Parts: sequence; structure tokens; C-alpha cells
Amino acid sequence: MTNPLARPRVGVVLPSLTAQREQKIDFADAARHAEDVGLDLVAYGGHRHLAGDGQPAVEAAVALAAVAAATERLRICSGALAPADRPLARAARQIASLAHVAGDRLVLGVDGYDEPARGGEPGAWLDTALALLPRLLAGERVHLPDGAGEVGEATWELGQAAWELGHAVPGPPVWVGGTSPAAIRRVVRSADGWFPSLVSPDEVAAGVVRLAERAVWRGRPAPTVAVGVVGALGGGPELPGRGALATRVAAARGVAVDALAAAPVVGGAREAAERLYAYWGAGARHVVVGFADGDWRAQVDVLAEARALLG
Repeated sequence: MTNPLARPRVGVVLPSLTAQREQKIDFADAARHAEDVGLDLVAYGGHRHLAGDGQPAVEAAVALAAVAAATERLRICSGALAPADRPLARAARQIASLAHVAGDRLVLGVDGYDEPARGGEPGAWLDTALALLPRLLAGERVHLPDGAGEVGEATWELGQAAWELGHAVPGPPVWVGGTSPAAIRRVVRSADGWFPSLVSPDEVAAGVVRLAERAVWRGRPAPTVAVGVVGALGGGPELPGRGALATRVAAARGVAVDALAAAPVVGGAREAAERLYAYWGAGARHVVVGFADGDWRAQVDVLAEARALLG
């Protein structure tokens, strides 16, 4: 029997709204296709960061609820249900509701970059959210600090997210993105996983070492590592090569092309498998691919072939 830990778990970012309209596919259809061909995970909310397409997005909770109802096995990762995006009590209700539908398949992706939020100190809002979210989901009555409630209210004494569902909701695993020192500290202090995007295998390996050292110091288990990459798989003139794809994403993110030159996954199934295995060797246990162009279903099929080649 194949050991599932002998290879990375491979996932895909759900198609953008533009791809859905052009290719006549919706969230449920896409998720069922990914599950049918054997992928391990689907993600939503991070495609704008991976592919740099700047497109509007459906509310993540709505999209992922449709995915949860349409599938049975896939893990479901949200890259947009960041607690810092909205009042914490409202975010807790939304996460609790989605966890109720998706069960233990849900993973909460959280942006790890330090950005000022609601007029507070950089990162303070996110730290507060990560500290209080498990208590809110457990149904505790929590006093929310200034700025964590609805606009115009200094505090909310809620903790009602689970109570409204009639039972406590186990908090989903939290994967924090970002590569800054602050993001690494946040992973070790408050999260279950590290979820950087558009990084090279060498950068993953260095991050894994830092995380392991700090986790030991804090007496916590080493976090799991998931990597988000951008890809163009298969053939066809409409698909960009590695250099063109790196250039496009670098321009969208405002970074140097050299910083992303090693990140894209391109080519056929064997080339993709070699790239996925490089991330596995660096310490990543999950690799999630977002497609920039081309036929989404066809590229998922190539990605599934690559996964199968890994054993």
C-alpha cells in the first residue's frame, strides 16, 4: 500500500470568475472534477495573489460552502477568510458556519503580512484574531478589545459563534502565509501551518529550518508547510512559459522577476512532478497550484498525472 506521506499532497486553486464564465464551469463542478481525478485539496481566495490577475472574487464562505456540499474527500482551504478582513465576531460566525458544513476538511488560510488594519498597529489586529478565534469558536463569551467589533462599537461581548449553531465548533487548522520575520513568528506562536506563496524550494527549506528551531524553543510541534505556486501545465500556444509567467506575476506583485524565476510550475506531467517533488524535498507537505491561463480542467488533469507519478 502506498504511504500517503511519501509524497506531497497536491491541490489546486479553484478557477477565477472569468475562467468559470469562459469555460462554463462553476465552483461545484470544478471541485468535483479535482476530486474525481485524485487531487487532495482545493483552495479559494488566493488566486489573485498567485496568478496576479486582479479579478474580483465571490465571497469565500459562499464559494467554499458550495464546494463542501459537492465533494466528500477533498480538503478545502480558504485563502480569503482571514479574520483580519472583517469584524472578528462576524468572521467567527462565518468560519463556524463553514466548519459546520465542511467538517474536519476545512483549513483556514490567513494572510501573514504585516499591514495596518482599522487604524491599529501593524499586525496587531491579526494577532488578536488568531488569539481569540479558538475561544469564539468554542462558544466562550469573549470580551473583544477596542477595534475588534463592528464599526461604531468599541467592544462586543459575544462568543456566540458556536452557541448560535447549538454546539461548540472545533477550530479548523490555521495556515499563515507570508515570509517576513513577523509572519514566521506568527506561525510558530498561533498557527498549525506555514503557507507561503511563490517561493523557491530553497526558500522553503530555509523557512522549514527556522520554523523547526523556533517551535522547539516554544515547546510546540513543528508546523506543517504548504506552498502556493502558479502554473501553466500541458501544451498550447495560449500558455506562457516559465519566464513569461514569472514576468507577469512579478509585475502584478511589484517585485523583481528574479525573485520569482524559480516559482512557476510549467510543462507536462513529468516536469510538473519533478517540480512538486523538489518542494517535497525542501519540506513542503502540501503544494497548491493556481493556473494563470488556459483550460482549467485540462491543466487539472495534467496536475493529477503529475501527482500520480509521485507514487
